[in-house]
Amino acid sequence: MSLALYLNPWKLNREKRLQRLNALRQRDGDDCRRCRRPMRFDLPRGHDQGATVEAILPSPAGGGGALDNLCLTHRRCNAAGADHTDEVSERMRRRNEAALLSRPRKKAAANQKVSLSR
Repeated sequence: MSLALYLNPWKLNREKRLQRLNALRQRDGDDCRRCRRPMRFDLPRGHDQGATVEAILPSPAGGGGALDNLCLTHRRCNAAGADHTDEVSERMRRRNEAALLSRPRKKAAANQKVSLSR
């Protein structure tokens, strides 16, 4: 082991992340695993259109840090706490649509009550 590894561990970690990213880019290409759109690798870390390394299976479910369990996605495509199943997406779409359609009726009913009381 080199003494430089102990003096500058951040450089070693940065090089390991870069090697892992390059291996995933070579295996999967430059497209997002979820939306299949191209990712940008020149953006600063944390940008929603930038690439992030995500685990396919979480650690408690049997996934680990092996390269076979990792994939590249946009940060926005794999947001923390988001559930991307088809059922949940459909339920959210219906709920948002119902809320959108019910709002004008409530406002119209409130306007009618105000105009009737005058």
